[in-house]
Amino acid sequence: MVDESSEGPADKPVLLAGGNPQIPKGDGDGPVQAYLAAMPGWKGDVGRLLDSIIVAAVPDVQKAVRWNSPFYGVGGNGWFVSFHCFTRYVKVTFFAGDSLNPAPPVDSKQKGVRYLHVSEEEPLDQDQFADWVAQASAVPGEALF
Repeated sequence: MVDESSEGPADKPVLLAGGNPQIPKGDGDGPVQAYLAAMPGWKGDVGRLLDSIIVAAVPDVQKAVRWNSPFYGVGGNGWFVSFHCFTRYVKVTFFAGDSLNPAPPVDSKQKGVRYLHVSEEEPLDQDQFADWVAQASAVPGEALF
C-alpha cells in the first residue's frame, strides 16, 4: 500500500539534491518551461532570467531537457549552454567555454568546458552573460542526446 500523505501533487516535480527539479527528458520549450517553473525560490528567478536572455540573444534557439537540466542549442551546431540547480548556486555550463572571450570564470575537468555560478550573493552580470551566449551559439557545441 502506498502512503499517499507522503506524495506531492502529481503535477509537481520532485526536487533532487540542491533543489534541482526532476524533469523527464524532452525536446522543445515545454519541458524547459516545466523545469523553470519547478526551480525553487530565488533559483526560479535566475532560471527564468537565464532563459529570457538566451532567447533574446539567439531567437531561433532549440531547447530540451536532458539529465534534469535545460539545454540550449543551435540546429546542426549542438548544445552550447545548460544550467543545473545546486544548493547555493545555479551552475551555468558553457560547453565550448574556453573559446569565449573572456572565458567564464570557473574551470572544469572537462576539456573546453567553463562554468558560471549564479547565486543570491553573486548575481548575474546580464550583459556579460548575453555576450557569452551570443559567442557560444556561434561555435560548435556538444552533440548530446
